[in-house]
Amino acid sequence: MSVLKSFSLAIKSILGSKARSMLTMLGIIIGVAAVIVIVGLGNGMENYMTDSFKSMGTNILAVSVTGRGSSRSVSVEDMFELADEHPELYATMSPTVSVGGSTKIGSETLSYTSITGVGEDYADMRGYKLSSGRYIEYVDNLKRTKVCVVGSYIEREFFPTGAVGQTLNINGNTFRIVGVLDEQDSSEERSSDDTLHLPFATASKLLGSGNISSYSFAMLDENNVAKAKAVITDKLTEVFGSTSAFRVTSMSEILDTMSSMLNMVVVILAAIASISLVVGGIGIMNIMLVSVSERTREIGIRKALGAKRRHIMSQFVIEAGTTSAIGGILGILGGYGLSVLATQLIVTILETDMAVSPSTGAVLMAFGISAGIGVLFGYLPARKAARLNPIDALRYE
Repeated sequence: MSVLKSFSLAIKSILGSKARSMLTMLGIIIGVAAVIVIVGLGNGMENYMTDSFKSMGTNILAVSVTGRGSSRSVSVEDMFELADEHPELYATMSPTVSVGGSTKIGSETLSYTSITGVGEDYADMRGYKLSSGRYIEYVDNLKRTKVCVVGSYIEREFFPTGAVGQTLNINGNTFRIVGVLDEQDSSEERSSDDTLHLPFATASKLLGSGNISSYSFAMLDENNVAKAKAVITDKLTEVFGSTSAFRVTSMSEILDTMSSMLNMVVVILAAIASISLVVGGIGIMNIMLVSVSERTREIGIRKALGAKRRHIMSQFVIEAGTTSAIGGILGILGGYGLSVLATQLIVTILETDMAVSPSTGAVLMAFGISAGIGVLFGYLPARKAARLNPIDALRYE
């Protein structure tokens, strides 16, 4: 009997008992759908993390100096000089100063606005664009001028006619707005658009300290992250005599570490979900054993007419594989449907743009495993059917 004929008989058998076939496929359907949704959720989380880290700059090295003293310290000039000495590694460098305190615009107090002192290259480093005005300039840091650049949220909420040229108050000091950043996030409170950028020298003076402990280095090539870190580490170790006095952090390395951890969790969850595929395979084996018992006389007649063991075996193996494969196809459709639903729920409930994105590889793997499990668990019933004695089979009632 040809494979095509066996396949035709398998479809006829499945359609002859639709309810039983559907219940048999249920474990396969659930297992395939679960694997697709879990892998899709992992892909969505990884894409969301990647986009989030890119907004922070995966080409950025963040340097935090924690050990300072009168005899051992590094200045802003030292760090600029370090960047200039290695133009093959660093595109630019900017000190960063976080300023605590309150911001007031008229009678309104901004409680969650982030205030950061930066250099003139910080916007290019982070990929920020201006919607109006200008950014911090070299002369602003040189003269410690009280100017600032605001996020789009601040302009939209407090300066509907335009923020450039207006003033606001930071810790009792009046600052003039010289520029407005393009929208980065959602122009809402506590978002990345709820921000103020000051000259780092002015911010340092505002804190009452001449020491700056944080720096951002923009790398020319993310592939040289190890070498770029080593240069900074060697320089600061030479100054402080210890690596415990500072910390050099790469956003790309953090992203790689988090992605590896996430992938591990997804693999474990997908493996757990795959248990349903095994359960579905056992269900297929069970129903095929029942089918062999129900069709004993049919097997006897076929053997009496000259059918060989391999023909009987191939018929039942193909039937089991077809049942499992159809279950896999239904599971794929269900997995994509659940992925769309999950994406909508995430967007609605969590208010984020993360999408559940099933991968083609995961779909093909789940389908291949489901079909393979059908063939594997269908082998024992097929073997039993093939070994039936034709005389005993014809006598079976």
